[in-house]
Amino acid sequence: MLAVFTPADSALKRSEPTDLAALPDNSVWIDMVKPSPDEDHAVERLAGIEIPTREDMQEIEISSRLYIENGARYMTASLMCAADTDSPRITPVTFILTRHRLVTVRYDAPKPFALVEMKLARLAPPTANGETVLLELLDAVIDRCADILERAGADVDQVSHDIFEPDESMRTGHAKRYSEILIAIGRKGDLTSKVRESLVSIGRVVTFVTAEADGVKWSKEMRAQLKTMQRDVASLTDHASYLSNKITFVLDAMLGVVNLEQNNIIKLFSVMAVVLMPPTLIASVYGMNFKMMPELEWTHGYPMALIMMLLAGALPYVFFKWKRWL
Repeated sequence: MLAVFTPADSALKRSEPTDLAALPDNSVWIDMVKPSPDEDHAVERLAGIEIPTREDMQEIEISSRLYIENGARYMTASLMCAADTDSPRITPVTFILTRHRLVTVRYDAPKPFALVEMKLARLAPPTANGETVLLELLDAVIDRCADILERAGADVDQVSHDIFEPDESMRTGHAKRYSEILIAIGRKGDLTSKVRESLVSIGRVVTFVTAEADGVKWSKEMRAQLKTMQRDVASLTDHASYLSNKITFVLDAMLGVVNLEQNNIIKLFSVMAVVLMPPTLIASVYGMNFKMMPELEWTHGYPMALIMMLLAGALPYVFFKWKRWL
């Protein structure tokens, strides 16, 4: 799919041209979503650039993600997708800045793109160009990462509360509850690692753009905005690292609680074995049926054996309670 944005009445008007041979020359932003070969060729003719393939976008080397070719600046970043679901993912997005026009190539739908599109459709600066749209997209991506980290932090706090201060209604069914908590911790850890990966990638793009902005004499306001983005990315990366450490602590605490529960169960079985051992010994002695056992001929032998077994089981239990071992 190909979407072209052109200036119109203090906004950017979105259109999806059907005639690829007549793309508007005054387009400020061309957004390519899962482009076809014909769409690639049409944009290449208009902008005088080469559109990278999906395999090229998935390269992890810095030299393959941030470079200049024929005057065009190619920047590939890893962005978050489906962060609000149980299966978040990372998708590569390429930003190509050439002759004050921005071309974006993507194969997924990161939320910041829809937000920026709606914002520019309402209001855009009169001098809006590719650099303006690029800064808007980068700013929206950073804000989105911040929102994801805030929500993940709140969820981790709730998980921590469930571990250390569970409600009375949650104290039963430990195995199921612990399984749910471990799954939640795993999901938050995976989400945080993906956000951190996205922030590192965006940080490299912002640094690259900042270096290029100094060379092409961008406006003072744009350079100030880039500096602010760099600080935001650095602070969010630190926060993601802190959150990752907190998740590790919560996971260790959860495993410690599980081990404690298992130890309590083993201790209970051990105490029950000790409590039942003396009655078992008494029952074994009187189950021998030797001929010269005087209690066998005694009228009260059976009640006496039962009483002895009860006392033999009760005394160890009382002793354990007195020692506070139970």
